[in-house]
Amino acid sequence: MDIALAGLTIDTARRNLTAHLQGAAIETPELDARLMIGAVTRLDLTGMIANAERRLTAFEAARLKDFANRRIGGEPVARLLGRKEFWGLDFQLSPATLVPRADTETVVETALDILRTAGDTARLLRIADAGTGSGAILLALLHELPNAFGIGTDISFTALQTARANAARLGLAARATFAASNYLAALSGPFDLIVSNPPYIRSADITTLAAEVRDHDPHRALDGGADGLEAYRVIARQAHDRLTPGGALVVEVGDRQSADVERIMAAAGLVRLRPPKADLSGILRVVTASKLPS
Repeated sequence: MDIALAGLTIDTARRNLTAHLQGAAIETPELDARLMIGAVTRLDLTGMIANAERRLTAFEAARLKDFANRRIGGEPVARLLGRKEFWGLDFQLSPATLVPRADTETVVETALDILRTAGDTARLLRIADAGTGSGAILLALLHELPNAFGIGTDISFTALQTARANAARLGLAARATFAASNYLAALSGPFDLIVSNPPYIRSADITTLAAEVRDHDPHRALDGGADGLEAYRVIARQAHDRLTPGGALVVEVGDRQSADVERIMAAAGLVRLRPPKADLSGILRVVTASKLPS
């Protein structure tokens, strides 16, 4: 399918693009069309409404057509735009980073609730994010915790550059540092809170993932080994040695992995902090553990 957009008004282009995406069985055609038009015209929703009768320039129409073809080809909108909103914050992406997903906000919610329950949100805190990617989890936490300092680790230098750029754009660079490390290996601690969204897809299942994930997310950020649990074994051991007594470990897990991950944490000497937390889809998405006070 092809779509003609040259010379159309913004409103007509939005309607035509929505119908075009809908015809290609894109799940959220109206939202995707709005985001793509907003990107090429540099207008937010209010601006698009106010400029509904403005005609697209030739450059805008050509760029929008390219976006449409790539979207129908399976490329996520976030990859097209090079950015994604997470926790109400705008994050730049790179080929080395996952697209932050709403499910992962459950990690942030759980970590903040643990700190609030303990009355720790106002005190100085040290946070580590193992496998930080774009920095989304760490920077969302620092945004909510004005007295906290954090370090994010990743084995990808490109991901670390992306995370640093996001910290600077969000005004958090003074409280966020980033280091090349295999999870927590290069860090000494102690940390009050350790968070992570590690790879948890079984190697054999990578090819069965949706094309938007399989073909566009970095595989080493997805592949959790033969059973999908390799990263948790490493992180649990490392976290035990780097958490403050009473400190919390909060990790994202895949569907039906929570019990296995809890057993891995117990074997590393960590104790269950809370029952696994479900995401908005009802999947047990977050596992927590703590280091007992000595």
